[in-house]
Parts: sequence; C-alpha cells; structure tokens
Amino acid sequence: MSDVVILEKVYGDRSGFEKLSRKLRSLIGELEVEWKLSITKKQWVKVSLRGEDEEISANLIREEFGEVPYKLSRIKEGEVYRGRFTDLGKVGYGAYVDIGIFSPAPKDALLPLYYLKRTFGEMPVRQMIKRFGWVDYLPVEVRLEKVEFGTRSVEAEFSERQLRMLRKWLEDGHDKLFITGTVSERIEEALIKTGHGRDIKRLEELGLMETLLILKKGTQAPGIIKEIGPLIKPAVIGAIKFEE
Repeated sequence: MSDVVILEKVYGDRSGFEKLSRKLRSLIGELEVEWKLSITKKQWVKVSLRGEDEEISANLIREEFGEVPYKLSRIKEGEVYRGRFTDLGKVGYGAYVDIGIFSPAPKDALLPLYYLKRTFGEMPVRQMIKRFGWVDYLPVEVRLEKVEFGTRSVEAEFSERQLRMLRKWLEDGHDKLFITGTVSERIEEALIKTGHGRDIKRLEELGLMETLLILKKGTQAPGIIKEIGPLIKPAVIGAIKFEE
C-alpha cells in the first residue's frame, strides 16, 4: 500500500471528499488501483492506494495535488511551500501557516509581525487579518527564511507570487469574499438561489474547499454575505471591502 498526504484539506461540511473522489476517478480511474481517502493531523487529506498501479498512481497524485513535507528535516530555507493560514488572530506577534509538518511534532511556519508590518504597514496583526479578509484554511504560498532544527522554529515570508496576488486583491477596487469550508459548487448554488449570480465578476477555486468571489463594481461584500452565508454553513467568510 502507498500513502500520499496531499496539499489539500477536508473540513467544514466535508463536501471536499466527494469532489476529490471525482477528481481521482478522472486522474487514475482507469488504472489497476483502489484508493481510500482519510483525514490526517490538522485536516490534511491522505490518499491510500493499493493495487498493481499504486506506484504510478501515487506519482500522478503527487504531480496533480502536491505532497506535504511530513518531516521538519525535509524542509529547507529559501524553498517555497504551499500551506494554509491557521489559528489566525490567536497571537499578536504574527500569523501562522500550516505547511504540513507532522514530525517530530506538528509545526507551523510563522509570518512574524515585523515582516508583516514591513510589507503592509504599521498596524496590529489582527487589523491586517480583518482588513485583508484572511481566514483560517486560506491557501497561501510562503518562502522559508529561517529554520531552527534545535528549537523547531520556522519563520517564513510570502512568496513573490503570493505577494503579487495579495496586492492585486487589495488594489483593484472590487469587494471580495474568501470562503473556506465548502466546495465552490455549493457557493454557486447559493448564488443562484439568492439571485446574486449576476453580482459576481469571477469565481476562483483557490483550493478544494477554498473559493474566492470577486464582486462586480458597486456590489458590496456585506450584502452578499448576509444573503448566501446561511445557505453555506458552516463555511467561514472573510472579506475585502472598499468604501463607496
């Protein structure tokens, strides 16, 4: 049997399992392999494979979805990793990103406050979280700046690609919703049911259970949240709001 812990999480309404199964059927459905999905530590998804083609299937899955580093000893300073915001707002000295380190103990990478202030200006981290619409599980890409194996501490900065994306989101004048904890299909259903599909400029899947809604100019985030929020529970919604 082969196991791959991919760079996707399932949580919230757990609808990601069904969506991921469809993706796997498309990717490896014609190979001689059976698979089982489960959740590991901190909601990362493990794909367990058994069969004649399990090795090639594992490689295809790694190529399609990526794989967590597992061990602290496998990460390197200067390398870029994809992770998820975690425990946002619980500390004032930065923001944590879970990049999938389980051994010798679970460890998150810290975006330190001094770096966040240097990048986004003088404000408390909790104010950044609210202003920028950051929510737990939102996918972000980070570059590791300092890894201390003795103290098991990891410091990171946003990758250049991530920074460009963050700045674009903050500067284009469109209100945005970051929705985590449900699949994009449920969000689309809620938009159709409430008649707000016409208010959306673009829907982007940031991950299996993470979606960005870019609203049309003149459409304000609070109104959309009020309408679709009850229909997509227990999803969490963060927003970038521009003044009229």
